[in-house]
Amino acid sequence: MTHGPTDLTGLLDTLDAEAPRARRHLWLIDLLAWVRAGMGHGDDPAGAVARVRLLLDAVQARPDWQARWHTWWQGFTSTVDAAPLLADYGFAPRTAFLSALGERLRRKLLPATPDTADLVTLFDLLLPDPRDTLWLKVMDAATLARMQQLLFDTPADAAWGQAVLMDALMYSVSQVSATGFASEIRVRMADDARTARHFHALPGVFEEFRHTVNTLGARSPQGLAGAQTLRDQLDACRHATGTVYAHLDEHGISVGIVFRLRQLRERVLRIKHLLDCLQSEHPAPAAVRMLAQLAQVGQDNRSIRALIASSSRLTAAKVAERNAENGEHYITRNAAEYRHMLATAAGGGAVLVFTTWAKFALAGLGLSAFWGGLAFGLNYAVSFVIVMLLHWTVATKQPAVTAAAMAARLKDMGTPDAVARFVDEVAHLLRSQIAAILGNLGVVIPGVLLVCGALHLAGFAPMVSADYAHHVLHDQSLLGATVLYAAFTGVLLFASSIIAGWVENWFVLHKLDSAVAWNPRITRWLGAGRAQRWSKWLRAHVSGLAANISLGLMLGLLPAFAGFFGLGLEVRHVTLSTGQVAAAIATLGLDGLATPDFWWAVAGLAVIGPLNLAVSFYLAFRVALAAHSVVPVDRQRIRAALWQRVRQAPASFLLPPRDAPPGAVAEDETPPR
Repeated sequence: MTHGPTDLTGLLDTLDAEAPRARRHLWLIDLLAWVRAGMGHGDDPAGAVARVRLLLDAVQARPDWQARWHTWWQGFTSTVDAAPLLADYGFAPRTAFLSALGERLRRKLLPATPDTADLVTLFDLLLPDPRDTLWLKVMDAATLARMQQLLFDTPADAAWGQAVLMDALMYSVSQVSATGFASEIRVRMADDARTARHFHALPGVFEEFRHTVNTLGARSPQGLAGAQTLRDQLDACRHATGTVYAHLDEHGISVGIVFRLRQLRERVLRIKHLLDCLQSEHPAPAAVRMLAQLAQVGQDNRSIRALIASSSRLTAAKVAERNAENGEHYITRNAAEYRHMLATAAGGGAVLVFTTWAKFALAGLGLSAFWGGLAFGLNYAVSFVIVMLLHWTVATKQPAVTAAAMAARLKDMGTPDAVARFVDEVAHLLRSQIAAILGNLGVVIPGVLLVCGALHLAGFAPMVSADYAHHVLHDQSLLGATVLYAAFTGVLLFASSIIAGWVENWFVLHKLDSAVAWNPRITRWLGAGRAQRWSKWLRAHVSGLAANISLGLMLGLLPAFAGFFGLGLEVRHVTLSTGQVAAAIATLGLDGLATPDFWWAVAGLAVIGPLNLAVSFYLAFRVALAAHSVVPVDRQRIRAALWQRVRQAPASFLLPPRDAPPGAVAEDETPPR
């Protein structure tokens, strides 16, 4: 959007070196908007470059305007500080993730003013369009040479440019040094990297280089050698901080630390670009390349999603890695493991029988929405934790962790038998999921019926009243919103796995297992031996506790919160929903089996299970693919191989092989849970 004349003659005539600062800056904004308008609505930069040449032709034809321009430019350079733009543009004011997030939100939500001496703020107004990078990059050498000759070819310009670049280098080097000396970075470096003390030597190397430039010149042999020494020292510093990643991989990922490491890497690259500008034989092309890079940085740094994704990628990878390890325990590959899965799933179904009973008992208390949701959530959470501690299985908790294991299989698809092995894994996985569901439902249905019968024989009220039984059947019906609710539950199942991985990473990052084992206050309270046992137990089970507790609370509380906002979302978990339908039929009797509501509820249950599994698996699989940086594989080959297996051996997706395949025990000696 322009604020003044849109034709070139009008723009040149309105140049006023004595105008207030805001109007001077608005004139420059309008000039660049006029250049950009040469591109029209497309992405072809030729039109913008043609307008730059037209501008230079007009300047050459008007010597009086050229003199006015030099006065204007001297006023501009004396009122703005360009060094912070070159050194800090694109970086957070403080090297912390939250400060970067806040800065991007501020730039998105709050308007900027051209009445500023801060060139960082003004730069966003000067080059706000993503296409600015395009026309700056394609500026030819002849046009740039004319521009320098006509507009920026005075001794004052050269002195100002060198001073700005040296200041920008000093700011950038000091930021690199500060990051390297930060305690959270320093203590995580490898021992040899700390011993080498590369960051200690960096300020001295830069001071020597600056002295050489000021006395002998930037392009003197000594200046060029000093710049190379500075580059080498920066590379040594960057390699030293690279050892921090190994520590994070072993001891837990911190988004804040990863962000600081990324900032340091980008600052080192910025310093090298500044050195190229300072010592280039052709200053104008180097300066325009720098402007193009800054324009691109400005576009990249407007994205909040990109900031979160780039800074949390290692955390996502750690979560996916942990889920892949857990997921291996839920994949059965032979008949013995298949039977074990059926048995553990049956145990999980037995626990959920009493979960169903407790849910109806809590519903009869008539609690408010929040307290009722909290009671339901605690009921689910306690039940899931009991299942975990007994090493039993709840079917729908598997997909979110098995997805990461499947994604890890796609990382090595170059071997000849890779596709066949992946299809085998798909068959193992599908068979395992079916076994888990059969084990859960095969116990929860008769278990709920037995409890209802025991209540009746003991003279107690039924688990559900007749009116509530009809309500249960209606709620589970396929004719209602069951499909939506089942998919929503799949999202919650996926979310619980992410929470579990994040909590485990946080637990390891802060060394809480070591704190439990050795903290004096804790050892005095528990005793040294018990503290050691608690430490090991928590380290082994923190992920499972986080997954089960978070899932239970989400299943109970999120419908209450959704109801507060009028969203009307509910949850449909296949095992819990099946138990509720069984309780309803126990109340209605055999006559209930003949009602349409019952059969529509059965149809709903047939949809709930696959949706719970499919949604949570799909979301976890996508995250795992991104976290593992899995390259696109030949989907057509995999699809063809799957269809071939379906035609040739459909039973392999349902029933286990009679004999364990060679090496199966070696692949996974731990029985599935």
